[in-house]
Amino acid sequence: MKLFLCLAFLGTGVSAVLQCTVMPGKLKQIDAGNGEVYGVNEKDDIYRWSGDNWVPIPGKLIHVSVGPAGVWGVNRQTFIYKLQDNNWVQVTGLLKQIDAGGEKYLSGVNGLDSIYCLNQEHTMSRSASLPFLFIDGSLKYYSCGPLGCWGVNSNNQIYYRYGVSPSACRGSHWKQVDGSLIMVEVGTDGSVYGVNSAGNVYKREGISAATPTGTSWTQLDFGGAFKHVAYDQGILWLLTEKEDIFKCTVGRRTPA
Repeated sequence: MKLFLCLAFLGTGVSAVLQCTVMPGKLKQIDAGNGEVYGVNEKDDIYRWSGDNWVPIPGKLIHVSVGPAGVWGVNRQTFIYKLQDNNWVQVTGLLKQIDAGGEKYLSGVNGLDSIYCLNQEHTMSRSASLPFLFIDGSLKYYSCGPLGCWGVNSNNQIYYRYGVSPSACRGSHWKQVDGSLIMVEVGTDGSVYGVNSAGNVYKREGISAATPTGTSWTQLDFGGAFKHVAYDQGILWLLTEKEDIFKCTVGRRTPA
């Protein structure tokens, strides 16, 4: 494993130090939440990070998500699965991307970029027949956290969903946010990170309960291009175009 330092440059003359390590293995998609990390590779094999190794998990998925709602995934047929008693249980519905980062509610999008969610009472049930709710709009990627949900559409435009709660996951209305991203992820603590079409990584600054959409984007300069990002408990996980895995510890902000 190779260790190096990166700087996140802000327009205000402040920089954030990130200590990064290139981890073993290759992954095409990764997610982190509730202190756990899962990922899938180009063969759709599933892995969980344990200690200092990737532990294989039986099954095949193209997208996996871990968070307060549990561990969920979707396969190439867009079938939806929930990890229950260490076994994958298929549930009703079809999604191409899924997110378990909400406060025990689930969200995702299907092959037509239609948006769906599942309220907490059903997410935490053991039933395989689940009443997913349709959300107006069109997104290719959708992710939720304690302060709401973020998504990007086919034009890489960014949107925030107001009024989302564990018992009302559909929320109330959209607000377009400045910027352009191909994917966006919300951490369990409400942090928001994303990647643009050039492979640049960004963090949303100024997010709070009073200002849930934040104030600006900060680019994290790693000197390379990335396609996927996930964040949990001070750790930023990044995947390069060649599917190399970076694990970065977010340091304290220091004067540039």
